[in-house]
Amino acid sequence: MTAANGNGVSHGPVNIDIRGLTPAPVTPFTEDGAVDYPAIQRLGSWLGSIPGVKGLVVLGHAGEGTFLTPDEQCDVIRAFVKSVDNRIPIIAGITQEGTENAALEAKRAREAGASAGLLYPSHGWLRFGYQPGAPQDRYKVVYETSGLPLILFQYPDNTKATYSLQTMLDIAAQPGVFAMKNGVRNMRRWDTEIPVIRRERPELQILSCHDEYLLHTAFDVDGFLVGYGNIAPEELLELLAAGQAKDYAKARAVHDRLLPVTKAVYHRGSHMEGTVALKHALVARGILDHATVRSPLVPLEPGADVEIMAAVKQSRLSKVI
Repeated sequence: MTAANGNGVSHGPVNIDIRGLTPAPVTPFTEDGAVDYPAIQRLGSWLGSIPGVKGLVVLGHAGEGTFLTPDEQCDVIRAFVKSVDNRIPIIAGITQEGTENAALEAKRAREAGASAGLLYPSHGWLRFGYQPGAPQDRYKVVYETSGLPLILFQYPDNTKATYSLQTMLDIAAQPGVFAMKNGVRNMRRWDTEIPVIRRERPELQILSCHDEYLLHTAFDVDGFLVGYGNIAPEELLELLAAGQAKDYAKARAVHDRLLPVTKAVYHRGSHMEGTVALKHALVARGILDHATVRSPLVPLEPGADVEIMAAVKQSRLSKVI
């Protein structure tokens, strides 16, 4: 049984299970900068065919979602929905700064076929912080307006948009919020807060998005929601299974095998460079033909593509296509 709010949007129980690996795919472009829909089909159909991949989060940081027009965003959602042939849910990054604008963005995403939304903090909070209660209100308004089930997104601790433990507990208790993508990147907070969230909100699906710290976080989570899932999905599923089995030796072995790729993609001057590096790694794996990105991203330094290709080979990630 579902209920409708005053906007005529139906709200029902959230039955989305993303316990496992949820990659955040890149948005491929043609060399002249248009969205490359045949490449989306190749990438989405491959990722969607892998057992243990439970969904795809599109239009996030890795997906250059804020660099697309609203029409392109909806078309990209539709293209990824088509690529997975309804096997797994497509989850859309919801990034607009104003809450009402974010709610309308979520509504468009739902109409385009998204099953859920990853709701970003209002970007002004990164610099200035947020007023008490504002994050809770953002999740409430977006869900009530759109009916799109939501994932709580915890930003790094070194930003002013990171949520306090109580704020996370409050949001997780709200209707429509079914999972958390936690990227706090402060292991003191991770080690002390995750057990509390698990105890107080046992139904919440807890996902790590620490691409460069997956070994540490693999033992406490229901899954990974990471851009890294673009390029090494099978290996990350191995790491997750070892973590959930509390098998440190096996998890460490997977981590060490992937370390050349982790360093080449994520140990760079800026985490934003990781998006460009992901595309080079997808070229190395045969999914993409080139690593074209949109401004404000720029190409990596000369020789980076060779370095990334060598790392992919060293980690024994074979060509997919």
